[in-house]
Amino acid sequence: MIKWLAAVLGYMYFRFPGAILGFIIGSLLDNYIRSSGGIFNSMFGEQKQTVSPGDFELNLLSLSSIVIKADGNVSQQELDYVRSYFIQAYGKERANATFRTFNEVVKNRQVSASKIARYLAARTKYPTRLQIIHFLFGIAQADGRVSDSEAEVIKEIAGYLQLGQRDFESIKAMFFKKADYAYTILEIDKSASDSEVKKAYRKMAKKYHPDKLGHMDEAYRKGAQEKFTKVQEAYEQIQKERGL
Repeated sequence: MIKWLAAVLGYMYFRFPGAILGFIIGSLLDNYIRSSGGIFNSMFGEQKQTVSPGDFELNLLSLSSIVIKADGNVSQQELDYVRSYFIQAYGKERANATFRTFNEVVKNRQVSASKIARYLAARTKYPTRLQIIHFLFGIAQADGRVSDSEAEVIKEIAGYLQLGQRDFESIKAMFFKKADYAYTILEIDKSASDSEVKKAYRKMAKKYHPDKLGHMDEAYRKGAQEKFTKVQEAYEQIQKERGL
């Protein structure tokens, strides 16, 4: 974009030689901005930070503990769900090491959902944060029911993770099959036209495709597949209702 603007400005002042020079300079600027993560990052020197695997696992376990305690009842089913998930994702030895660290360092301290989620928001990609919320809802449902207090805590965490409201409601609807839940999963209103439904399905299928988490561990890819399947089921439900 900048290269064409620079070419036009160059032409205005120096005709064709200026246009060529402006195009070259603009191309260099375009390449620099893309490599540095965008114009605002280039202007203010902000770069996306990363989180080590160990820190990520420990912070994820901390968020899990917040959800487990949200309804005032520490359920064994929820504890087993977390343990099974971590073992599947990281292997038994690594998972046990994370649990030991959590018990020794974090468990008896004040765990801040705001601090942890904001830390992860600055260091993880959006699809990863979507999967975190899906995982937390999975914990809450492990005992057979997601309570209102658990849903509220997860909503709060989603806000700190900087997830969009519709993305949060879409994932929530995968666990709450209330009226029109299929439309909520596809992030559209029930009044949407057939063409809008199809467009929404294609968009959501792309967003939740397992390939989005190809860099993550197996448990995360499985979670992505679960969301992808829920999107397909929602679309099929709407097709059935409308006779498409």
